[in-house]
Amino acid sequence: MSQLLAQAQQMQAQLQQAQNELIASSVIGNAGNGLVKVTLQGSGDVTAVEIDPQVVDPEDVETLQDLIQGAFMDAHRQIGELAQEKMGPLSQGMGGGLFG
Repeated sequence: MSQLLAQAQQMQAQLQQAQNELIASSVIGNAGNGLVKVTLQGSGDVTAVEIDPQVVDPEDVETLQDLIQGAFMDAHRQIGELAQEKMGPLSQGMGGGLFG
């Protein structure tokens, strides 16, 4: 029984470490071949938005909105993949699967 408890504590520590690594990570989502970039931290916070001046057109705001949304979604997808990579194997070892 004590071995099972020790194993559970070790897995919990590994999961916490993986969560900390994920939160400390950041990714850059792109849209429009890099014309719009969104930097997203593992915590979900947006830390930067870069917009190439050539896509700023007062006559076509919808395109810029679509590019910003696309860049954010790309970054969000990357964070999800990173979470699966870092925490997926740990959650499977816990008999569940936190991410899938």
